Amino acid sequence: MHNRLFADVIINITHENVDRPFTYAVPEDLKDKVMTGYPVMVPFGSGNVRRQGYVIAVRTDPGTGIDPEKIKEISGISEKGLPAVQDLIRLAFWMHVHYGCMLNQALMTVLPVKKKVKSRKESTHGLPEKTGVFSNPELKPNAEQEKAIRIFQNDIKDGKNRVYLLNGITGSGKTEVYIEMIRTILNEKKQAILLIPEISMTYQTLARLCCAFGDRVAIVHSRLSAGEKYAQFKKVQEGKADIMVGPRSAVFAPFARLGLVILDEEHDSAYKNDTVPRYDTREIAEQRARQTGASVVLGSATPSVESYLKAKNGIYTMLTLTQRAVKGAALAATHVVDMRTELKEGNRSVFSRLLQRMIRERLDRKEQVILFMNRRGYSNFVSCRSCGNAVKCPHCDVTLTLHADGMLRCHYCGYEIPMPSECPTCGSPYIAGFGTGTQKLEKLAGKMFPDARILRMDADATAKKDAGYDILSEFASGKADILIGTQMVVKGHDIANVTLVGIVAADTELYVSSFDSAEKTFQLLTQAAGRAGRGKSGGDVVIQTYRPDHYAIRDAAAQDYGDFVRNELAYREIGNYPPRVHILTVQISSVNEQKLQRAAERYLLIVGKAAGSIVKEKEEVMIIGPARAGIYKIHDYYRKCIYIKHASYDILLGIKNRAEQEFREGCPEGISVLYDFA
Repeated sequence: MHNRLFADVIINITHENVDRPFTYAVPEDLKDKVMTGYPVMVPFGSGNVRRQGYVIAVRTDPGTGIDPEKIKEISGISEKGLPAVQDLIRLAFWMHVHYGCMLNQALMTVLPVKKKVKSRKESTHGLPEKTGVFSNPELKPNAEQEKAIRIFQNDIKDGKNRVYLLNGITGSGKTEVYIEMIRTILNEKKQAILLIPEISMTYQTLARLCCAFGDRVAIVHSRLSAGEKYAQFKKVQEGKADIMVGPRSAVFAPFARLGLVILDEEHDSAYKNDTVPRYDTREIAEQRARQTGASVVLGSATPSVESYLKAKNGIYTMLTLTQRAVKGAALAATHVVDMRTELKEGNRSVFSRLLQRMIRERLDRKEQVILFMNRRGYSNFVSCRSCGNAVKCPHCDVTLTLHADGMLRCHYCGYEIPMPSECPTCGSPYIAGFGTGTQKLEKLAGKMFPDARILRMDADATAKKDAGYDILSEFASGKADILIGTQMVVKGHDIANVTLVGIVAADTELYVSSFDSAEKTFQLLTQAAGRAGRGKSGGDVVIQTYRPDHYAIRDAAAQDYGDFVRNELAYREIGNYPPRVHILTVQISSVNEQKLQRAAERYLLIVGKAAGSIVKEKEEVMIIGPARAGIYKIHDYYRKCIYIKHASYDILLGIKNRAEQEFREGCPEGISVLYDFA
């Protein structure tokens, strides 16, 4: 009996009752094959149905109080699964505790590619091969870049693994610094992950990395087919790649010798996962680094307030770039236009008179223009002028957006209907679209500048595979004069001939119901402004706004990050928002509105009791709600939120765990609970 092996297996079923390891005996013929992280097939349930699971531990004893003779055996190794690195298994356990999700949910998250798939087509990166249009000429590092690289290299030489904040203005050459840092790590026979927030940023980043490191680069993102994803992860596991590039899921690359994780544009909200578990990629990167002895680099021209404070307080190491990488290039001149004045003086166009004049000047000089509007579609909503009702999605608590093809679409669930000829509520024919989206902006620009070659880049235009690459490639090649788009056009792209950026509606994010709406506004505007004047020709930025005096607008126009942080921290302090406190959002949802109300009221009582049993007498915990979610209904599910604030993350986690356990007991079917920490 002493020669027998036993394995703890997590079953690939997302259900609370099976959210724990199950012990199986390892057959003699599989002793050399069953290892931690390997996918296996096991008998499970009363009918001994074969299920896939993952081995999380292998040991010689079955456990206390367990009869070895009654333990079922593993049926075999799952041929369809990919083995996980032990580091990722440990990471899944950490996520299970830290984010309050089920263990299986965490395990499935750290395995971006879960099964073997035959790739129908050989592809080096799962992207178009000709990325040369996005490659710069070699740039010689300036003194600031060299200093940042040298600090990093000296730390690696001394065996110091740190978290760095690379705070560099737009166009300061952060990518060149990343490349030298990666080169340093590769020389140590270790591996690196480079994360980017948008798929559209992949092309230019990939081109630069491939130029520096050849085919040692792998890539993963959501537009790859299952076969392409499998090929990229297999490349990593076979030791044919040392660098993984991609959006947030690339942080789970199965590297066994991880030495560096870089998050470019670390402030970007795309790094927060919007499904269970609601993880923050920055936290995941730091945890992987702690487990493996790796370094982390957070890069941004507009760092998140939290990261900036950590650097100021010495928790992170600050590296600063204040000059543009191209010699002679400078930050663009910024012009703020008050659209209220434009309207008073008779200009009803979406283009201010200044922006119109500057666009014509660029067209005459054969220079390029980017127009940024963070709303897609043709019109924001369709409304009846007789009864005043807007056409809404029957499944979500939002208005439908009118698109140029005459369809009304919900941007949350995908519901769509043709544009009605009369009001669905009162039958009036006086029904029309209001507001402006990127599709309408494209049409208006075409009318005002009929000789201009115009491209549009938003979620609709890039829906087909490689469409984003084709649009950017055409624009970067000089085959178009004006590029119109949402935030995907203002992140990371480096096109020297762009000398004008027009921010058409700068206030959009300010009206979002979120404590960090001003921060997101400042970041977007600063990033957008950074696309202009990256060559030697100089550039201009026109910010059109109805709130020119708001500090986020004012500081973005001045490119004054320091003043913005001071204003934002004062606002957060007064409002009792992060980073002053942590916030746990408990979202409860149900298709039955009455059942939801009862469940939310019950949870409120339970969480109040849990807080009272954990929090010390003099410490303060604030509980708000239940309140309707910002969008009350999505996909036919009504949603209510309870907000819990406290200075200690660990105390919030303790309150959550205790309340969750009691809430589960006697909880009616059809109630879902989602947790999110900020």
